[in-house]
Amino acid sequence: MFAGAPQYIVSGLTQGAAYGLIGLGFTMIFNTTGIINFAQGEFVMLGGMLSVCLSVAGLPLPLAIVAACLATAVIGGLMERLAIRPLAGAPPVNAVIITIGVSILLRGGAMLAFGKDTLALPAFSGVKPILAFGAAIQPQSLWVLAVTLALLAALKLFFTATIQGKAMLACACQKKAASLVGISVARMALLSFAISGLIGATAGAILAPITMTAYDVGMMLGLKGFAACILGGLGNPFGAAAGGLILGILESFGAGYVSSGYKDAFAFIVLLLLLFVKPSGLFGKAGVERV
Repeated sequence: MFAGAPQYIVSGLTQGAAYGLIGLGFTMIFNTTGIINFAQGEFVMLGGMLSVCLSVAGLPLPLAIVAACLATAVIGGLMERLAIRPLAGAPPVNAVIITIGVSILLRGGAMLAFGKDTLALPAFSGVKPILAFGAAIQPQSLWVLAVTLALLAALKLFFTATIQGKAMLACACQKKAASLVGISVARMALLSFAISGLIGATAGAILAPITMTAYDVGMMLGLKGFAACILGGLGNPFGAAAGGLILGILESFGAGYVSSGYKDAFAFIVLLLLLFVKPSGLFGKAGVERV
């Protein structure tokens, strides 16, 4: 009955780690600005596409990936500065609509710049699978998990040991109070978009050797990352990472034991069922607001 389970777990953890990183990008921006950034999936797409193009242009693969991630971080910062900041004081729904518009703009720009072809990034350390625990583990899967853990550790250090990280946490807790003690909320918002772009691009780059990439992959990946964010608890960074892993495993088992044709539906069905039982997500805290 559970034949192939180890393989499905490995595949689920690999895909889920990427979903977790995407969800983490959503959480970074939401905590600082209160905005759901529906252009997050396009940051993932840009990370993969730019990495491929820079690699083909002659840059060594590690340098191409770093340059692609930094370029996407700059795009994230520009998005905040040019599209989000002018809406200061407007209802949050206005900013959400703007992020959808930016998503369409980035997708269209990528189609014009890179074409409609599906592109692949070379695997970081070969393609010969490692046989362990009854599963064939691709070396790239280990890279995905390792990079995800490294990013989580780096973010933990950033939030606990740097002034900027603590300032972002202060903005997440109470923007008005943070502003009163001299923290620039606008600067923290800019930083959150840049970091979110960096995280999204990293997810796209490490996933591209496995799933390949194209100008339109961002939409579905963004939805999966948002689902992971909600599943783990909106506003909880490490809950988003855990939600991504859970989502990936559920998706993998659903595709393996039921039908791969419904692969994308399983995650959202489970998410809806969970929200009926625990609307705040698995690791989120229920909020109480006086009206």
